[in-house]
Amino acid sequence: MERQEKVLNYLKEHNIPFTCYNHPEGKTIEEAKRWWKDDGSIHCKNIFMRNHKGNQHYLICFHCDHDLDIHDLEARLKATLQAQGKPSCGKLSFASAERMMKYLGLEPGSVSPFGLINDEEHHVHLFLDATLQNASTLSFHPNDCRGTVVITHDDFERYLAEVGNTYEYIQLY
Repeated sequence: MERQEKVLNYLKEHNIPFTCYNHPEGKTIEEAKRWWKDDGSIHCKNIFMRNHKGNQHYLICFHCDHDLDIHDLEARLKATLQAQGKPSCGKLSFASAERMMKYLGLEPGSVSPFGLINDEEHHVHLFLDATLQNASTLSFHPNDCRGTVVITHDDFERYLAEVGNTYEYIQLY
């Protein structure tokens, strides 16, 4: 619960409203769905990936009821990055537990955008599915898979501005 307390304290210190509830461990979406409340929020799936060189890391967030084809994701991210004049992500793979700990301070099963508070060098770039822009409220693990934070889209945007990592909305599917 220490990681959860860090997230909740960060949000409170920055006057970002949220609600949080605890539940039994849910390391996968299937497990977590048993414990989520019907709160009207879009529950998000979060994956942490690295490029083929291992020098760039991406956190990708999207609606929990969708799956992503990695090859399709590579093509979409490549097109987005190149359109911005940035280097291509190249071949993507899931980042190791060691990289997850190094850049987000998290363990597998607890990945969320709130891990960005641990990325003091702003190394990780966040991609959010464009459909999340239309959500009135979103929900994520508070860096611990035994809890859920529900936050309005506007307050989530405030959080992203505070944390300082680069991010963008793109069509993921």
